[in-house]
Amino acid sequence: MILFCSQPFNPREVDADFAEEHTAAKDAGFSTAFIDHTRVSEGDASGAVRHVPTQPATAVYRGWMMRVQHYAAFHAALTARGVSLVNDPDAYRFCHHLPESYSALEGDTPRTTWLPVQGSVEFSQVFERLQLFGSGPVIVKDFVKSQKHDWNEACFIPNAEDRPAVERVVRRFMELQGEDLNEGLVFREYVPLQIVGRHPRSAMPLAAEVRTFWFDGELLLAHPYWGDLATPPAPPPSDWMHHVASRVRSRFFTMDVALREDGRWTVIELGDGQVAGLPAIGLAKQLYERLRGALGGRVSAPRA
Repeated sequence: MILFCSQPFNPREVDADFAEEHTAAKDAGFSTAFIDHTRVSEGDASGAVRHVPTQPATAVYRGWMMRVQHYAAFHAALTARGVSLVNDPDAYRFCHHLPESYSALEGDTPRTTWLPVQGSVEFSQVFERLQLFGSGPVIVKDFVKSQKHDWNEACFIPNAEDRPAVERVVRRFMELQGEDLNEGLVFREYVPLQIVGRHPRSAMPLAAEVRTFWFDGELLLAHPYWGDLATPPAPPPSDWMHHVASRVRSRFFTMDVALREDGRWTVIELGDGQVAGLPAIGLAKQLYERLRGALGGRVSAPRA
């Protein structure tokens, strides 16, 4: 069973943003049901799943992101109806919060440090964490998201020892995140990537990056992260990706990888496969056919 978000004011219709996926899931032979994402985010997980059939079933959620505590309640509400999500709350947290998965990715992803934030930022703690990077460049994000489209203003810090610049960028990042801040601040070593395009809206440089979907350790789908805007010159090495993926404690996840300037590939981040977007229109059919095969023990070999 695939669980999709419903329309905000019509609980029996799929959210328009997932209409293509809903059709693809049905065509692949999945049964589907709808959940109310707004109710989940408001703390009413039981009400959110009221239209999901009460019967033993394995389910994959495909919808908007949830905070980890909301996902745990969502998971529990479905369990009470006999429905078992493919990813339990621990698996969701592992891929959704970068600090949870960093130890599994270390050596194959940029150096990273973090600190929880409640209320205002304690910059003495920030500067203590930043000693790891010396005078090197870093990026700032929270445990889930960055402000990469405001690259120079709220994401990129050219020199981790430049305290005025650190404060300026971090304060702007916090301002833009507002109540959407997830858990705290994450600082990552800036690793130069091969640039293959520019974003038409923000003019942000677009790297040679690939989004990959995995299920039970098997690659389901790989596609340029930026679609037709930026195509990597070569696919990521399969053996390396499988080696990294084998360390991920999740059944269904995404792994975004990118080509560095020095020719090596690096992991940008993980994501729970249930809330990660498809990188291009037209991929839904491929994803659901392969997901159906994976759940039935048959996965065809995709191309990166």
